[in-house]
Amino acid sequence: MHEGDRLQKVLAAAGLGSRRVCENMIEDERVTVNGEVAVLGRRVDPETDRIEVDGLRVPVRPGLVTYLLNKPRGVVSTASDPQGRPTVVQLVPAEPRVFPVGRLDTDTEGLLLLTNDGDLAHRLTHPSFGVDKEYLAEVDGSPTPAQLRRLREGVELDDGMTAPAKASLVAPGAVRLVIHEGRNRQVRRMCEAIGHPVRRLVRTRIGPLADRRLKPGEWRVLDTDEVRSLEAAALPRTTFEA
Repeated sequence: MHEGDRLQKVLAAAGLGSRRVCENMIEDERVTVNGEVAVLGRRVDPETDRIEVDGLRVPVRPGLVTYLLNKPRGVVSTASDPQGRPTVVQLVPAEPRVFPVGRLDTDTEGLLLLTNDGDLAHRLTHPSFGVDKEYLAEVDGSPTPAQLRRLREGVELDDGMTAPAKASLVAPGAVRLVIHEGRNRQVRRMCEAIGHPVRRLVRTRIGPLADRRLKPGEWRVLDTDEVRSLEAAALPRTTFEA
C-alpha cells in the first residue's frame, strides 16, 4: 500500500487544475507514476515518485522553482566568480538556492534560466534534447545570402562542423540565429567564421519562452504551464529542420 498524498491533491498543488480536473486526468489514464498508469486513490511521495501527465514530467517536488532572467552585459553566468564580477545568482532571490541552466558569455545579454530542478536542467542542456535558442546578433557589415546559407547548412569551427541552424537578416548588420547546440561562444564563432564578427549579442528565446517585457536585470518565476512547455520542447531529437 502506497503512503503519501493522494495523487489528485499533488497534481492540483502543482497547478494542473482543480482536484476534480486532476481526478478526470487520472480517470482518463493520462497520468503515470514511475511509468505505471495511475488509478484514482493512488498515493504518491512527491520527493521520490516521478509523475507524468501526457508523457511530460510534472514538477511536484516541494520547493522547486525556475526563474527566467534577462541577463545584463557584464554579469557572469556562474554561482560565484574568483575575479569578483557580479553573477547571475546575485540577481535572483538567495533562497531557495538555484543555479544557471547553461551559460551566456559575460558580454552576451538576454534570457537565461536559473533553477533548482536538476532533472529539468539536464533536459535543457544535454545535447540529445536539442532545445532551440534564438539570438539576435549585431555584426560588422551585412552578411550576403550565400553567407547566411553557410550558417543554415553548418560552418566549420575548430571543434567541428556546426549543426544546421536557422539564420535570417532582419536588418542591415542584424542577424537572427536559432541553434540547438551549446558550444562555447558558438554564435560569435559562427559569425566570425563567415567574416562578420559580433558587436552585440542578445538571446531572445529559449525553446518556447520569450519575454520582451523583462528589462535587463529583471527576472520572474515560471508558472507550471511554462515549465511543462519547456519539458515538451526538451524531447529527444534526431533531426533539425533549418
